[in-house]
Amino acid sequence: MTDTSGATDTSGGRDAESVSKFVESFAAQLVEAGMQRMPARIFAALLSSDEGAMTSVELGEQLRISAAAVSGGVRYLAQQHMVSREREPGSRRERYRVQGNQWYEALTNREAVLKRWEAALSEGVASLGAETPAGRRMAETLAFFEFVDGEIAAMMERWRVYRAENFGQ
Repeated sequence: MTDTSGATDTSGGRDAESVSKFVESFAAQLVEAGMQRMPARIFAALLSSDEGAMTSVELGEQLRISAAAVSGGVRYLAQQHMVSREREPGSRRERYRVQGNQWYEALTNREAVLKRWEAALSEGVASLGAETPAGRRMAETLAFFEFVDGEIAAMMERWRVYRAENFGQ
C-alpha cells in the first residue's frame, strides 16, 4: 500500500509523494493522448508499483477513489488489453496486473480496429465511386490506414527482436 501523506513508504523505500506526483503526471499525459481519466490514473498506479499488480482496495486507497471507480477503470483497461485480472492465491480478491508487453498488446488490439476501418472505408470507396471527390478522399484515407497497418506489423516484429536482445523475453 502507498501512503500519500508525503512520508516515505517503508515497504518499498520510495517517497510516496513523489510516486503520487508521477502517477498523476503520467496519467495527465495519457488523458491528453485520449485515454479516460480514471483508467489513466489506475494504469499509471499499476505501472509504478513494484509488483506491477494491486488489488481494488490498494488502488482505491492510493488514488483515493471508490471501488466503483476502480471497477470501471479496470474494466476499460482490460478491454484495451492493458491490464489483466488474476486471483490472489487463497483469496477471493482479484489483483490487477500490468505486463511488460502491455503496449504491444494495446497496439496489436488497435491493429484489429484498423482492419475494421479499412473494410468500412473500402465499402465507402465502392459506394461513392473512386473517381468522385469524396471517393478519392476516402481512397486516400483507406491507403493511409493500410500503410499504417503495414508499418505497425513491421514495427512490432522489430520490437520483438529488440525486446529479446535487450530484455531476454
